[in-house]
Amino acid sequence: MGPLLLAAAGVLALLTAVLVQGRFGPRARVGRLLAVAPRVSIAEAARLAEAGSPRYVRVDGRLDSDEAFEDDAHRPLVVRRTTLETRPAGSSGAWREVSVNLEAVPFVVREGLDEIIVEGTALAHGLVVVPRERSGVARDLGDGAPAGVAPDAPVRMIVEHASTVEHAAVLGVPRRDADGRLMIGPGLGRPLILTTLEQDEAMRVLTGGAAGRARLAVIALGAGVVLLLLALLWGLADALFGSAATVLAASPEPTLRPGSDTRTTGAGPGLVGAPLLALLIVLGIALVSVAASIAYVRLTGGPRGNDKEQPPKPW
Repeated sequence: MGPLLLAAAGVLALLTAVLVQGRFGPRARVGRLLAVAPRVSIAEAARLAEAGSPRYVRVDGRLDSDEAFEDDAHRPLVVRRTTLETRPAGSSGAWREVSVNLEAVPFVVREGLDEIIVEGTALAHGLVVVPRERSGVARDLGDGAPAGVAPDAPVRMIVEHASTVEHAAVLGVPRRDADGRLMIGPGLGRPLILTTLEQDEAMRVLTGGAAGRARLAVIALGAGVVLLLLALLWGLADALFGSAATVLAASPEPTLRPGSDTRTTGAGPGLVGAPLLALLIVLGIALVSVAASIAYVRLTGGPRGNDKEQPPKPW
């Protein structure tokens, strides 16, 4: 029962990790990509684009645009995402997203004399900045109130933006457009990400301050893989070298463990004559391989593909 208990504990730990990760939504993936994407210079990004071998990388620099628009504080913005969330009146439950408005103008990231155009209209959940929130009820929005929401329902407006006075990190796939200009955007099945924050602060924003839950997910993921490996090794050792429970059993007479070869001094025959056990071990190895692959994929930001994340539609 020892290996089975370890395997059950490993599966439970993996399920815990998946459930905790799921509570963070799509931004959990953004956090993983921020943690693992390799940083390159804009000159290196240009060489990657010309080589024709797409890679998901990070470039850093100052935001700049000739078409920046001002907000109410006269900041020159290049991108602004406004999200409206609501929940039933009198409820303290989770907020539900009802509308997203993304405004973006053509802008670049500059590094010295080099620059790369950012495909700002492709930003979805990849805009990671300090959010500004306003709360009220739906009737406060007047004509801008979302359809189907009761006038007295609580509404929260979240505004996220980036301006030309800030430095930023942009994650994406460098490429050349039809006019030969160097651009960076989503690709390889991964989203475009832009953040004006340092790594630790960006992670706090992405987790909503729930850093403990994020650490719990990582610990549970690692523990699940380790427990499954231990269960597999235990079962394999038991099949090949005998069971400790049989050796330590209270009996005055020498006892062969079940499945032992009586023509020997008591050594087990290994997997000979036990096809079901051999099949279970093979299945166990397959399950551990799948679990390890899933762990790697989740930690490195998801599978590679050609599909792009759909950006939010403007109002």
